Amino acid sequence: MNIDAIMLSLTWLIPALTVGMLAFVRENSVLLIRRTSLASATLNLGLVVWLVIRYVVEGHAGSGMPVFGANIPWFHALNINYHIGVDGISLLMMLLAAIVAFCGVLVSWNIDQRTKEFFIYMNVLLAGTFGCFISLDLFTFFLFNEVTLIPTYLLIGIFGSGRKEYAAMKLNLMLLGGSALILTGFLGLYFGSGTNSFDLTVLSAAHLPPALQHWAFPLVFFGFGVLGALFPFHTWSPDGHSSAPTAISMFLAGVHMKLGGYGCLRFAVALMPAGAHEWAPLFLVLATISIVYGAFVAIKHTDLKYINAYSSVSHCGLVLFGYCAFNFLGVRGAVMQMFSHGLLTAMFFAMIGMIYGRTHTRQVAQMGGLMNVMPFIGVGFTIAALAGLGLPGLSGFVAELNVFLGGFAPKILLNRVCTTLAILSIVVTAVYLLRAIHAVLGGPNRPENAHYRDAELREKIVIVLLIGTSFAMGLFPRWVAAIIDGSVQTIVSHISK
Repeated sequence: MNIDAIMLSLTWLIPALTVGMLAFVRENSVLLIRRTSLASATLNLGLVVWLVIRYVVEGHAGSGMPVFGANIPWFHALNINYHIGVDGISLLMMLLAAIVAFCGVLVSWNIDQRTKEFFIYMNVLLAGTFGCFISLDLFTFFLFNEVTLIPTYLLIGIFGSGRKEYAAMKLNLMLLGGSALILTGFLGLYFGSGTNSFDLTVLSAAHLPPALQHWAFPLVFFGFGVLGALFPFHTWSPDGHSSAPTAISMFLAGVHMKLGGYGCLRFAVALMPAGAHEWAPLFLVLATISIVYGAFVAIKHTDLKYINAYSSVSHCGLVLFGYCAFNFLGVRGAVMQMFSHGLLTAMFFAMIGMIYGRTHTRQVAQMGGLMNVMPFIGVGFTIAALAGLGLPGLSGFVAELNVFLGGFAPKILLNRVCTTLAILSIVVTAVYLLRAIHAVLGGPNRPENAHYRDAELREKIVIVLLIGTSFAMGLFPRWVAAIIDGSVQTIVSHISK
């Protein structure tokens, strides 16, 4: 294995080794546990940033082909390999995961019950996620994806709130159902392609029979669609996010759901273009329903976490919507939307957690006047909400503009009707987000607010990092485009044939 592949493997090995180190730390050494987890997340963030810079500076971005890779036989009898590599899309998702993980450790700093278990489970979740993004072997990807399910269940079931056991069980059962569909589709590709290979590069070069794509595509797309909260398989998301601790809500909505969008693109649309075109009308309609339905349901909720959870359903629908355009703008917008929404929903959940930690409520009717006593958190909350409704200058505007331009480009009535409905949903989004800003922050100062404190240093770091990255993409989108455009063009050229 070359040095580049070792560095790439370290993105999942670092959290995995952190688990091993934490296992030998005494349970009452809380500060050491926190510092070890923070050091691990910081090291991983620096490593991913370095990989992204190298990818662009060394000119790999233009080719759109996987780099920094290795292909090591693992189970020779079934032609299963530890085949890893990254392109611009997977690197951008790794950057998102590293940023949210770093922020997640900081917002979890005050967890003092079963601290060791919490950070062990969290690092297992991180190891599985990074393993997914670097995998070029379908079986290896599936294995890493399954690794993420166990810690997710435990983190919600043990450390969550409300109906946490119900939410954890519902989330895992639905995601396991999605995994069953994915595995069935992967096995179909393995045996039906004539290659007897799980290798993504081999399958991409093979001419998959249209009959295979006809039934394998919906299985894989629906399987990953469950993870991406595609209607009507979205119901695990609001319950899971509302019951999870803050850091896990941030990671679930900000990164883990993006594995669904990433998988839909990488293993369904890009691998099976004939199937994608055949099934596109159905998935375009379902994605549109997700966008509109999520926005309207968010209006009726008064719990901040449920508002953001249904907002995530709506915004993740834009990712799948962009894929169904089958053009450069649509797919690029969808990838940008994954990154943008990951930042924004993590920021919003972080802000909700900060507010809840002080007020001990998530009901907007029980709040008001908080801007007077928590101005730093209040400004962060406002920017997060405005970014969510696509304010120019922030990342949401750039991503959504590309999606809508790509969606309207095909001269097909269904595409243009669905795009119009998706654009109109922005008005609904503005209603529930602006109402939340007013209800939580507006109004006169209340006597019961007097003892609330503003953000601490670690919380300010989280707010500044997430908001700063969103501004960096919104004001200077070219750096994101420089990372992903070559990879997007490679996929679009393949699916347009």
